[in-house]
Amino acid sequence: MGNRFKSGKVGGSVLRVSGLTVRRGSAVILEQVDWRVERGEHWVILGANGCGKTSLLKSLLGYLTPSNGEIEVLGERYGAHDWRELRRRIGIVSSMLQASLPANEPALATVVSGLSAQLDLWREPTRAEAAAAQRHLRRAGAAGLAKRAWGVLSQGERQRVLIARALMAEPALLILDEPCAGLDPVARERFLSRLEGLAKEEGGPAPALVTHHVEEITPSFTHVMLLRQGKVMEAGPREEILGRGASVRLSETFGARLRLTRRQGRFGLEVGGELG
Repeated sequence: MGNRFKSGKVGGSVLRVSGLTVRRGSAVILEQVDWRVERGEHWVILGANGCGKTSLLKSLLGYLTPSNGEIEVLGERYGAHDWRELRRRIGIVSSMLQASLPANEPALATVVSGLSAQLDLWREPTRAEAAAAQRHLRRAGAAGLAKRAWGVLSQGERQRVLIARALMAEPALLILDEPCAGLDPVARERFLSRLEGLAKEEGGPAPALVTHHVEEITPSFTHVMLLRQGKVMEAGPREEILGRGASVRLSETFGARLRLTRRQGRFGLEVGGELG
């Protein structure tokens, strides 16, 4: 399959990635990635472990320097504008952050740290910051956790606090990097239900869910990208990518024989043998 991109205009681009290529020595980590997120679109990035999802995220956040290509957030391009300011426009919920958060830091301080996209808040929040943090904790379903220390939170509670933290700077794009990893089935469904609620909020950030589980694709997600070995296999409206021929696309993406199922609006995968 070729690298094709499909997306209609919905009131202006939140994110534009063009020809993004990342090389390290002789290894090509990402190759000619094109991706555009328009206002009103909710994206899922699907791919196996090692397909380049993490490298794509690090590039978007300015932690990994591309070899070629351009990245724009709300029309402002990395390299031409302050990358630290642009990074604040992209909220992220990721296990990459968890190990760097102090065990004794209260959840409210963790949320406030999202204002400056820093970790380990070294000062007392202002009254206005604390009020805003409480508001975002309520949005994330974590209102009762404000005084709880990070080290005693469950995995599900931590993910909700990280969502509140990501929302603190009012980002244009909210990246959810495998947010259900480590959650039991009940906690996962509750977390996904909370995401559905956030997705329906008017004027909220455009969500981008990074996962390798089709079961996590809830009804609010409108678009899907399939990523394999650093290349975009397919990208476009969900019903097109996960509609007719989806089992073949997913089999090529994951390198195994797969059959996509759908029941009561949710997806599932049946796994066969490896592709020959």
